[in-house]
Amino acid sequence: MKRIVILLGVAGVSLSAAFVRWSSAPSLVLALYRMVFSAALLAPWTLLRHRAELRTLARREWLLSFASGAFLGLHFATYFESLRWTSIASSVVLVDTEVLFVALGSVLLLKKKLPGRAWLAVALAFGGSVVIALADTATGPDAARGDLIALSGALCMAAYTMIGTVCRRRLSTTVYTFLVYTAAAVTLLAVTLAGGTPLTGYGTVNYMTALGMAVFCTLLGHSVFSWGLKYLPPAFISTVKLMEPVFASVWGLALFSERPGWPTLLGGAVIISGIALYSRTDCGET
Repeated sequence: MKRIVILLGVAGVSLSAAFVRWSSAPSLVLALYRMVFSAALLAPWTLLRHRAELRTLARREWLLSFASGAFLGLHFATYFESLRWTSIASSVVLVDTEVLFVALGSVLLLKKKLPGRAWLAVALAFGGSVVIALADTATGPDAARGDLIALSGALCMAAYTMIGTVCRRRLSTTVYTFLVYTAAAVTLLAVTLAGGTPLTGYGTVNYMTALGMAVFCTLLGHSVFSWGLKYLPPAFISTVKLMEPVFASVWGLALFSERPGWPTLLGGAVIISGIALYSRTDCGET
């Protein structure tokens, strides 16, 4: 059941590419709006129902949560920017190479031991993503720029996932996500102001798309991933998130007529096979 909830979270997150395509604000501003809305929506519940937990947090937990949020904010900024330069499928696929960095980090930093079948599952899921990316990647400097930006977003997302695994050992989902989204908003605000980018004047559509992302992609998406980190291995969370290109391609077809070809369908089938194999693998989950 927990795996199904994570899959539904992936479906929610996959909507972000569509919202970005509808927006016109700079990537940093759009990411900032999204995080401000996300933190604001969580604030009443967190401050009213979880004040006792907030008072008991150790300094290390505050610092780790804020570090996780900073990486999440930078991930959103780079991901949104990559969508300006390359296709939805390519951007989402490259961002989701996070699974390789998380699997390596789980072994090297968290001292996890992944069985051979788990590595095979990760390889299958990543291989399916590569098939989609190679088929969809356009030629030229703009596409290459978008691909590099998307890869930097993958590194930020991997750091966010790994830090979150440590934080979620004791913190509740509500408190952790509130701290993370607040830290992400502060980080993006600082970067935006440092770059001299205006914070307002972009029209109602950008506020609406940011609010849509806050509800569907953040609260019903990334918050679900944070919840799952307490019960499932981080490598599984990252592997399931490789389904995002499949969902995103469906949205791209339905909303923007970005028709996926047979490589996208083949890659999606390979990704699903990898996830199914991982689901049957004992990786020490609780």
